[in-house]
Amino acid sequence: MNKKQKRESQKTGRSNREEIILHLLRDFPNTQYTLKYLASVSGGASKEGRRETFEILDRLFNEGIVEECAREKYRLSQQHRPLYEGTVTGMTHAGAVYVTVDGLENDIFVQPRHANYALDGDRVEVAVNHRGRDGQFEGEVTRIVERSRKPYVGIAEVGAHQIFVRVESRRMPMDIYLSRHTYPDVRDGEKVVVRIADWQPGSKSPVGELVERLGVAGNNDTEMHAILAEYELPYRFEPEVEEAAEAIDGRVTAREIAQRRDFRKVTTFTVDPADAKDFDDALSVRKIKDGIWEIGVHIADVTHYVKPHSVIDDEAVERGTSVYLVDRTVPMLPERLSNELCSLRPNETSLCFSAVFTLNENLEILDEWFGRTVIHSDRRFTYAEAQDVIETGRGDFAEEILTLNRLAQALRAQRFRNGAISFEREEVKFRLDDDGKPLGVYFKEQKESNQMIEEFMLLANRRVAEFCAHRRNEKGRAVARTMVFRVHDAPSEEKLDRFRQFILRFGHVFKASKGRAVAREMNKLFKQIKGSTEENAVSTMAVRSMAKAFYSTDNIGHYGLAFPYYTHFTSPIRRYPDMMVHRLLAHYLDGGKSVDKESVENLCAQASDREIVAAEAERASIKYKMVEFMKQHIGEEFDGHISGLTEWGVYVELDETHIEGMSFLRDIEGDFFLFDEQQYEIVGRSTGIRLTLGDAVRIRVKRADLQKRQLDFELLLPGMAARRGRSDEEHGKSRGPKVRTSTRRKGR
Repeated sequence: MNKKQKRESQKTGRSNREEIILHLLRDFPNTQYTLKYLASVSGGASKEGRRETFEILDRLFNEGIVEECAREKYRLSQQHRPLYEGTVTGMTHAGAVYVTVDGLENDIFVQPRHANYALDGDRVEVAVNHRGRDGQFEGEVTRIVERSRKPYVGIAEVGAHQIFVRVESRRMPMDIYLSRHTYPDVRDGEKVVVRIADWQPGSKSPVGELVERLGVAGNNDTEMHAILAEYELPYRFEPEVEEAAEAIDGRVTAREIAQRRDFRKVTTFTVDPADAKDFDDALSVRKIKDGIWEIGVHIADVTHYVKPHSVIDDEAVERGTSVYLVDRTVPMLPERLSNELCSLRPNETSLCFSAVFTLNENLEILDEWFGRTVIHSDRRFTYAEAQDVIETGRGDFAEEILTLNRLAQALRAQRFRNGAISFEREEVKFRLDDDGKPLGVYFKEQKESNQMIEEFMLLANRRVAEFCAHRRNEKGRAVARTMVFRVHDAPSEEKLDRFRQFILRFGHVFKASKGRAVAREMNKLFKQIKGSTEENAVSTMAVRSMAKAFYSTDNIGHYGLAFPYYTHFTSPIRRYPDMMVHRLLAHYLDGGKSVDKESVENLCAQASDREIVAAEAERASIKYKMVEFMKQHIGEEFDGHISGLTEWGVYVELDETHIEGMSFLRDIEGDFFLFDEQQYEIVGRSTGIRLTLGDAVRIRVKRADLQKRQLDFELLLPGMAARRGRSDEEHGKSRGPKVRTSTRRKGR
């Protein structure tokens, strides 16, 4: 008996033997134990021990704690098994489920035969039957507390009397039944959205209810709407939201202008992507005297038009953010606001909330001012047009742009000296035809014009956060105020250690383990790998080793940017936290007291959750277009580099397009390949061929599954063409990759 059991024995008044028996029964509640075994493990199976054990079991039986399930075999009674309420957060293809319970470190695993018709997202009651040595619980679902109302997207297969919806989500391993009588208009092959209505015991399929018909599978609009539906994101506004937006009075009155700081005569312009439809930020620049500049960061005054708890505001809270799919933007606010009233279009008077800084060439902030303004944008620049001015020194407002760029580059250099991390990965973009079909792939390049805008937005965000976070009381002491912070924690030493081991395979040494030294080492590493074959793999793993940024009222600073205070103030058209910040800033400028922290924190959590969902939907749309693009290249060969390894396959990223697909190990011809997790490489059992991350390979596109958004590649190893009986002329000379035969990388 351990110390804990002894303490519990003293508390309950039970004997040591009885406590040992109870602990065993509770740890393994579904296991049947013989009297002899229980006697043996609790103190001895002598005649006296068996007698004492029998008396204990008889007493526990009378108390209803144990039940006799066979002749002299005992287990914990059903009503005394540990019961928990949780949510199904995972489901396997076979129907097993994982139940997440608040307060439990590990999920409870439930075998298909014990799942009791539970589905992903359901709120369930689960009884624990077993706890493994690794702490993993196994149990059985005893009751469905509440069915999930999450939607599923699938393709309708219409029969004579019924409809079965083949769901695309891996979290729904069975088809969903729809009544043909109830939904006579659904067509075979149509993509639909359904919810689970019921699943009766004995039925092979759950019964669904139709939410929406999306259209013919494969159509671009259908597929983009399907992605939005899959992530429970709306693609249109309800009529009452649109009507409320249309009813807003957009006139800029003389009375309103009189209440604001007037920047209409100060040189002001916007710089945005060429295809942008809303312009929510503008820069103004005015020379005070030699070496001193007034820089205005002007942000659309969305909260002037959108009032708290209005229909539009409630919808913005629910959405949390605009969503940027490959071919479209799903806005947080109706078009009347995002593209009209709040868009800082050129040659129009616009209402803004501004951060205005007086800077010298040493980047010292000599003065700062926050408040509501009115501006008149003189010109709309695209990033390419502003870049041309920076590179040539000629063009509209050349002096102003060159001044802003010079200051921005100095701010950028200062930021990196202070420990900011230079995460710069190429962003994949698609050239699409009028029907949304991908014609080509290109990469969005970050140039000085992009950095110019970024640095002044960062400056405004940082200084607004600092201003709102504290006020001075009568004694001159700083008093904290409730604020929305954009926070980013330092990376954990455990994640950094895994990253350190990972890059050692490429011959790179990462010395730092904590503090700002990590940022310095990371920037040094990024310079080393620039242009190398392993650049993308190492950059990807570096991002994964970092913590995720989120919104919170508890400030821990922003590690990646090296700012002690940071928020989001500059994009209220597309992010709800920015609207929250505008309202808090206005409140504190008016002398208001610190607002209720709990209500703001709840909105922060909601915004963080919606941001994650939107990012997942955006990645899904990119993946779909990648697969759609590669569908035109089935059977063609491409060069690439290994970007990931698992026990079942090799992920390869193509050099030209950065499109990623997978080759199953079982499909690689010429050998039997196994994944060596310790060395992180795959090894051919007969040939000794070894492949690891960053290795150059050649692949053939084998399959492009649009519904699963999955690309299958065929890995082409040396000599493979000859084994398949094809001539060198068919494949070209030396088309296969050079593959290492030792674990050490040469020349690194």
